Amino acid sequence: MLIALIARDKPGALQIRVDTRDAHVAYLKSSGAVSQAGPLLDAQGQMFGSLVILEVEDMEAAEAWAANDPYLHAGLFEHVELVPWKKVI
Repeated sequence: MLIALIARDKPGALQIRVDTRDAHVAYLKSSGAVSQAGPLLDAQGQMFGSLVILEVEDMEAAEAWAANDPYLHAGLFEHVELVPWKKVI
């Protein structure tokens, strides 16, 4: 099952993102659940959120993955949404 994790950072939290990025990327690489991932960018090219496509057994596994994300633990996100996703192209 593919799940899109769409997360928006708290306003003014860019430094939290920068400080936690290495741990977050290590988690992405080591978890075995990430199909694609990258930051959301504003019009000026600044990171303000995340898009992670998870390939997991079910929504419960996606929720568990999200709960262990270092960005979440650091308090980066204002909002996180998990949405079933279907790859077409």
